[in-house]
Amino acid sequence: MFENLTSRLDQIFQQLRRRGKLTAADVDAMMREVRLALLEADVNYTVVKDFITRVRERAIGAEVSKALNPAQQVIKIVNEELIKTLGEPARLNLSGVKPYAVMLVGLQGSGKTTAAAKLARKLRSDGERVLLVACDPYRPAAVKQLQTLGERIGVEVVADAALKPPALAAQAFEKAQKGGYSVVILDTAGRSQLDQPLMDELQAITKKVKISETLLVVDAMIGQEALHIAEGFRDTINITGLIFTKIDGDARGGAAISVRSVTGVPIKYLSTGEGVDALEAYDPGRLASRILGMGDMIGLIEKAEAAFDQKTQKEQAERMLKGQFTLEDFANQLKQLRKMGPLSQVMDMLPGGLGQAARNVSPEETERNLKRTEAILSSMTKEERRNPDVLNASRRRRIARGAGTDVTEVNRMIKQFRDAQRLMKTLKKTGGKGISRMFQ
Repeated sequence: MFENLTSRLDQIFQQLRRRGKLTAADVDAMMREVRLALLEADVNYTVVKDFITRVRERAIGAEVSKALNPAQQVIKIVNEELIKTLGEPARLNLSGVKPYAVMLVGLQGSGKTTAAAKLARKLRSDGERVLLVACDPYRPAAVKQLQTLGERIGVEVVADAALKPPALAAQAFEKAQKGGYSVVILDTAGRSQLDQPLMDELQAITKKVKISETLLVVDAMIGQEALHIAEGFRDTINITGLIFTKIDGDARGGAAISVRSVTGVPIKYLSTGEGVDALEAYDPGRLASRILGMGDMIGLIEKAEAAFDQKTQKEQAERMLKGQFTLEDFANQLKQLRKMGPLSQVMDMLPGGLGQAARNVSPEETERNLKRTEAILSSMTKEERRNPDVLNASRRRRIARGAGTDVTEVNRMIKQFRDAQRLMKTLKKTGGKGISRMFQ
């Protein structure tokens, strides 16, 4: 989502880094470029104006003029003020007497039902006993969709077409009290636009059930309209937080930057993909780092920990250092890498030069290369993956035909694998000395 903004800001900062000293004119020129980049990214005009004013005041002050590296100091200021604009991190208020009722609201098409399942899965992984409630009897297949998702994540779903949503919510809450559930998630109905019947039904639910959190689910793809929707719901019911969906799309992303400042409602979660595991707690510091091209290594590590089996990884690491790492291990790692989500998202989390180098290769090309490698590995027998020494010319021709490629690509992949094996053996023997000679 923030790819274009990140690219623009990176160009501005590259120009800034070339200057040894910064004058007020240099700062003003940079601020004009930053203002334009933010406006093009669909950030609210008032938010941009306030942000630029704060950065400029600090950038021409003593903290920059006395700094050893003025350019880095200005970038640090931009990062700090962007974090301030994005707002403080906010967590779900799960305190008091259980069960806690979390009501999800929003317009049709915002991804509310999927967000309910994602939140249920996340809370369940945190040790909560969760109950999902299908309070949307109007949208065709809405109940069935939630039931299917609930079955996939192992969470019970309460549904009853004969009951109105307020009555169903009350019945489900009573079931949760008697059944020892700790969290009840209400997936409420949406509308194509804000209207009074929608608000009346939501208010009726709040009279039947004590709501701990009311989360507005907003489609990040709709741009500035997200601000108006948030304000509309906030003015009618007590919105306690936001879930932004589809931030992995190609929208310009300005609404996510603007919404906290404009509405005062905190963002609590970001939906980063279509999978039921693609929901992350909102962290303005990490989001700011990704926007400014600094990466998000903490987020990357968390994704890896969730996707990779720790015991298997330890065993593979030990074999790798002994030079016993096989193509079978490599194939398993690629499968686990897929669990981390789209490669473009993983690349965006890489910091600095690594991230830029990764972004220099198009996501399409990266995906093609990965699929080709997977096809080559899949065309091998288990024996060939475990013992690549048996890969003679005829076997390589057969593998190439099975993978829909040529022998050159098979040879290239095997060479890269051999180089990695040699690198690991050298690392173990020398403790890192002499590795540079391998790349000469």
